[in-house]
Amino acid sequence: MNISPNIFREYDIRGEADTELTDEVVLTIGKSFGTWLLERGVEKIVIGGDVRPSTGRIRAAAAAGINSVGIDVVDIGVVTSPMLYWSLYHLNLNGGVMVTGSHNPSEMNGLKLAFGKATIWGGEVQEIRGIAEKGVFAAAEKTGTIERKDIVDAYINMLTSKIKLGQRKLKVVCDSGNGTAGGSIERFLSALGCECVSLFATPDGRFPNHHPDPQKRENLTDLIEKVRETGADVGFGFDGDADRLGVVDERGEVIFGDRLMALYWAEVLEKHPGADVIVEPKCSMALPEEVERLGGKVVWWKSGHSVIKAKMKEINAPFAGELSGHMFFADEYYGFDDSFYAAARLLRILSQTGKKLSELMAHIPIYPVTEEARIACPDSEKFAVTERIRDKALKEYEGMTLDGVRIIYKVNSAEGGWGLIRASNTQPVITTRCEGKDREALQFIMDDVKKRILSEGLPDFEWTF
Repeated sequence: MNISPNIFREYDIRGEADTELTDEVVLTIGKSFGTWLLERGVEKIVIGGDVRPSTGRIRAAAAAGINSVGIDVVDIGVVTSPMLYWSLYHLNLNGGVMVTGSHNPSEMNGLKLAFGKATIWGGEVQEIRGIAEKGVFAAAEKTGTIERKDIVDAYINMLTSKIKLGQRKLKVVCDSGNGTAGGSIERFLSALGCECVSLFATPDGRFPNHHPDPQKRENLTDLIEKVRETGADVGFGFDGDADRLGVVDERGEVIFGDRLMALYWAEVLEKHPGADVIVEPKCSMALPEEVERLGGKVVWWKSGHSVIKAKMKEINAPFAGELSGHMFFADEYYGFDDSFYAAARLLRILSQTGKKLSELMAHIPIYPVTEEARIACPDSEKFAVTERIRDKALKEYEGMTLDGVRIIYKVNSAEGGWGLIRASNTQPVITTRCEGKDREALQFIMDDVKKRILSEGLPDFEWTF
């Protein structure tokens, strides 16, 4: 059978639902993953999915493939990715499948695979691919079973047991983007004692109102307007499977993940002084500056939720996050990315300080910075393109090469800013972001980075801010 090798990505399996993730392909992936799990002693797993039109079909095909090699399946239905992660603890299982296209367009979908209590990535995903391509699967004495279970109430009860707010009553606007968050975020925040105003809470995997990606400012327009209109204390935006969080302050100003992490670290480092602080190359200079001011030790590391979670365990980090809005709390939580919990941690800070969110953020610099731009580049070429750009840039500038290249630009021997160029691990694109200490420095960096990208024959693009 012809399975596109490009669907086996760094963190998950992802592709076009109707052409790349057909029933036959997904059935084979299920058999392959089941075979891989049996080799590691796993005999029962959990499966769930988001609200996309193709998810039910893919979930059923994956379960059938897993059952066919003799593994039992607990189907928890439509859930957020964090609910699936938590179910591994709640149901005491060591394997799982989350069917989701995350923040991608509705015609895309994918499978996040879990072993133990964490998602697999990198070489492990490629091992699943190898089994699928060989087509040799475990022989089952009997077909596995499917059990249906609803864990949503238990999940919300767990969250409310972990977070207690202060006396201050908070008004919150939540934009679920018609994704999986809409089914339960208002219930959770109401249980915490908040007044919740909901936007686009009705699950609809066609995403009729806007794309479910809170990293893009254009997708936060309705949230910003509603926060200002209602006088809310904060606005939250969620991606399609609710593992990422977008935040808007009471003035309607967007707080992206790197600056948000700086606020979280102030609380975490107070209880964990001197802790290792993972910073990924997309992040603003303001984050490591604030971390060092707070007494934390900066550890630069690669982007990607699975990669960062693995690094956290390796160095025993109490918290980490990404510019994209993944937040991983291991100090009082499980260490996986959960937007509901991350939102509640921010609400706890707000309720206990009595300050407005803009006041809490005021001391953290906002340097001139672009949003992340994504330039189309085939999966088969994107890593080679990035390597060529990296090698040429390092002949002229210092740089960080953990993940693509973060070119460090100097002004009068001091850091004037940086430009990042890297190959996406989830899409056929090259991504880039630039930041300068001032507007003049940023313009120079943008011009230089764009020249390097266009010299590789990639399409022209415009920066957004």
